[in-house]
Amino acid sequence: METFSLVGYRTLLIKELREAWRTSRLPVTLIVFFILGTLSPLAAHYTPELLKGAVGSGITITSAAPTLKDAIMQYIKNVGGDGFLIAIVLAMGSVAREKERGTVAFLLTKPVSRLAFLAAKFTALLITLGLGMLVATVAAYGYTVYFFGATSALAFAAMALLILLSLTAYLALTFLASALTRSTVAAASLGFAAWLVLALLGVSPQLLPNTPNGLTDPAQALALGATPQHLAQPIIATCALIVVALAITLFAFSRQEPAATQA
Repeated sequence: METFSLVGYRTLLIKELREAWRTSRLPVTLIVFFILGTLSPLAAHYTPELLKGAVGSGITITSAAPTLKDAIMQYIKNVGGDGFLIAIVLAMGSVAREKERGTVAFLLTKPVSRLAFLAAKFTALLITLGLGMLVATVAAYGYTVYFFGATSALAFAAMALLILLSLTAYLALTFLASALTRSTVAAASLGFAAWLVLALLGVSPQLLPNTPNGLTDPAQALALGATPQHLAQPIIATCALIVVALAITLFAFSRQEPAATQA
């Protein structure tokens, strides 16, 4: 069945990765994630000293010595808390920009299926996001070990994988928005709206484990060597959200008639 054909996937994926590098989208993503990852343990280590230096003479601030938990919390706050914006920026123009330029119709006249077109784009986005997370995690882990002593690399990696899964959900939702609209601004707005709705749902302790934000507490627990209270539930819910978003993307895009490039 043509709808589920992956003809042209490999060629399109190589094209997408080359374009990500040529347009500096990939290098910039790596740099931003490196900064976020590096700042996490540095902020945990130096914040108490900066607070003491910021107050005037005669004022004493008593603060506990920074610990590994502070570094982990900073990582989740910086990489997980700000990473969703990177996911939205990466995905917002993935399909919408092609529609704006009118190049979708041209590509689909080639021996390329719509599924291959979408799969190649999302895979390239996921690779870019994954490489960024890898850079952030390696940088954060190195400085964490330096400032706070040895900690389990596997536990740190498990935390990073859960944060990556959470960010992938926002990547998929914005990718869906990009396929539904013809404007990168509209896609970004819809992606941010999806994040806001999920954040509001996460305010409820009962609903939190059913959202991508529900992965935050288990990620922190794993990094600290503790047993998460809820682990399977947010993983299953987030994976289901990603699959549904991608399925709707394919369904919607397969019924669109892309306009050809105008002279």
